[in-house]
Amino acid sequence: MASAAEPSPVEPPAAGVETKGGEKKMKRPKRTGWRRIIPTWRMVLGTFFIGTLLLIGLFFLGYSMVKIPAANAFATKQSNVYLYADGSQLARDGEVNRENVTLAQVSKDAQHAVLAAEDREFYTESAVDPKAMLRAGWNTATGKGTQSGSTITQQYVKNYYLAQEQTVTRKVKEFFIAIKLDRTESKDQILEGYLNTSYFGRNAYGIQAAAQAYYGKDAADLDPARAAYLAALVNAPSEYDVVAHPENKAAAVARWNYVLDGMVKKGWLSESERTGMKFPMPKEQTVSTGMSGQRGYLVEAVKSYLIKNKIVDADSLEAGGYRITTTIEKSKQDAFVKAVDDKLMSQLDKKNNKADNYVRAGGASVDPKTGKVVAMYGGIDYVKQYTNGATRGDFQVGSTFKPFVFASAVDNDSTTQSGRTITPNTYYDGTNKRAVQGWSGGGYAPENEDEKSYGQITVRKATDLSVNSVYAQMAVDVGPSKVKQTAVDLGLPSDTPDLQPYPSIALGTATASVLDMAEAYATLANHGKHGTYTLVDKVTKDGTEEIKLPESTVKQAVSRQAADTTTSILQSVVENGTATAAQAAGRPAAGKTGTAEEDTAAWFAGYTPDLATVVSVMGQDPVTAKHMPLYGALGLARINGGGAPTEIWSQYTKDALEGTTASTFDLDLQAGAETQAPATQAPATPGTGGQDNGGTTGGNQDNGGTTDGGQDNGGTTDGSTTDGSTTDGSTTSGTTTSGTDSGTTSSGTTSGTTSSGTDSGTSTGTTTDGTSTGTTSGTSDAGTTTGTTAGDNGGFGFQ
Repeated sequence: MASAAEPSPVEPPAAGVETKGGEKKMKRPKRTGWRRIIPTWRMVLGTFFIGTLLLIGLFFLGYSMVKIPAANAFATKQSNVYLYADGSQLARDGEVNRENVTLAQVSKDAQHAVLAAEDREFYTESAVDPKAMLRAGWNTATGKGTQSGSTITQQYVKNYYLAQEQTVTRKVKEFFIAIKLDRTESKDQILEGYLNTSYFGRNAYGIQAAAQAYYGKDAADLDPARAAYLAALVNAPSEYDVVAHPENKAAAVARWNYVLDGMVKKGWLSESERTGMKFPMPKEQTVSTGMSGQRGYLVEAVKSYLIKNKIVDADSLEAGGYRITTTIEKSKQDAFVKAVDDKLMSQLDKKNNKADNYVRAGGASVDPKTGKVVAMYGGIDYVKQYTNGATRGDFQVGSTFKPFVFASAVDNDSTTQSGRTITPNTYYDGTNKRAVQGWSGGGYAPENEDEKSYGQITVRKATDLSVNSVYAQMAVDVGPSKVKQTAVDLGLPSDTPDLQPYPSIALGTATASVLDMAEAYATLANHGKHGTYTLVDKVTKDGTEEIKLPESTVKQAVSRQAADTTTSILQSVVENGTATAAQAAGRPAAGKTGTAEEDTAAWFAGYTPDLATVVSVMGQDPVTAKHMPLYGALGLARINGGGAPTEIWSQYTKDALEGTTASTFDLDLQAGAETQAPATQAPATPGTGGQDNGGTTGGNQDNGGTTDGGQDNGGTTDGSTTDGSTTDGSTTSGTTTSGTDSGTTSSGTTSGTTSSGTDSGTSTGTTTDGTSTGTTSGTSDAGTTTGTTAGDNGGFGFQ
């Protein structure tokens, strides 16, 4: 009998298998290792879904909470008050120059130009552009420049409803108000509001005021060219005003072209009309009498200083409410204006002398010990002549740059090509058009003033007479890059136009402003210690909140010996050289004259131990703004640095320091600078070529020309001077015939030549020694010398 079957044993569930209701289910393996830190797709999807809901919720919350406010109180905005250093009122600004117009009163060209400049897709896009905002934020965060990413609608909201502060709260409000506004107002209404609230510079708010301020036209009459320029201004109103800042014209024209190209691209301007379109130069600014005289120049300079140094931003300054105490001392300011009027402006005859209509002037005066700008001359009248002569940077500084070359030589222990240390007593070859030696960048042979040749001449005397050939060679001996760095260390901005490391740097091709040059000369006066100039002593907001000013930092730009030895040779320029008119200040003084190429500007930069001042007389066509030579101005053949600029400096310095004890220069000179130069010295550089030492040029010269005095046939020449200053000549080894009043020079071979002359026409005796290898014949009263010279490469004729 079969036995009952035994029950079979129950098998346990297989690994990774669960049983439920008789069904088997695979169990998910646990995530291990690096896989644990990677979110699953469920987590990603859930996070995205929750984030989206959160953003939507925040959007609707913000949309419901942010209301469209009333227009801001800009119509009743406060003025800014500017004070002299003593607390007396200098000027008050803040008048709002605006005339609202309807969109129909703005030409289509003007409307399209603004759209091309600011928001080309305005009529088709939404009120905000998130992509542009994100892109702008990214570019700002990554250092590619601050960008707004705002549409025209957002910019209008900022201008009309909100304040100008750059905060997250304001941007959030701007975002939501723009969206709401886009639902309640038409695009035309928004564009109209934007055109009436935008700032175009020159205190002009709105397109109508701007059209009048720049072109004297109504907004309805703006053509494409003028409209494009006004549209370009919105991007940078102060910088792109080509009348106020001629040095920025290239950038303004580039922006102007960008606007026009945008109009063509959008079909708002035909290609044929665009082709050949010329940049429309705006007129000089006409402003209220509240900014007349020097007030407007001073206010604009102070505004620029505040903005440039990030003390107050442009938008906040325009909103007003600031009380600004400047460093300008009223007594010195008045003295400066009077000096320019007495020595220059009152001498002009604009009705009968065309050249007198080109004459402009600029001046700046700095306390060397503090760096404070105590006086500034901007022009004849801010209402009549908008461009500030003290801050514009588009005229060459000429030979006022030469002291920077010498200071660099001493500071760097530089030597000549033959290895001699450069000191005031080092001899150089002063031959006209002498090719520089040791420069691998190509031939360069600069021309001396009036093509004068001086033969072997000391650095001190070459500075007295402003000899280009000597200083071009010195720049090469020092190294043009080192010269540039010294100029920057002394106070010139590193981006000064045409401040390039070439031999020509010595001749003043750079176009630094008068104020920049005053800062650099103040550094020399302060024994080489440089402190950035300041125009502001104190700033308060709404009468209580004091704005922090940048801390004053002083550094030793060049060694004291370099600065002081430079001062010693500049003292010689005042005592014996081209700036003898500076002696009228009645103070120990040092300085240098300068003349720009083609005589478009004449300079004098000088200082006493207590005051550094630079004066420039410039030539500019009042209609075209083109630089013009000063030939014939003041009834003179030409205006030189030793004339009106030095005379203005002298009267101003005398009056500004009246009642104070005259300080003397406390100089620590370079070794060897204290000794007198030897009577003769071998040529400083090899291969000098022919030298023009064949004789002495007679006749009284007006610009550093050479004048001989009485001569002894025994061979000794004594220089005769007009102002009682006499320098003994050297003994000749050849036959020299004294010059006549007509300037005739007899040919002869000599080992010395006697020369004299000043920039202002004052004759001063001087002797230079050298060996003639060529012959010279015939000169005239103009002081022009013809002879055999090394190199035929013409250079700049700066003095």
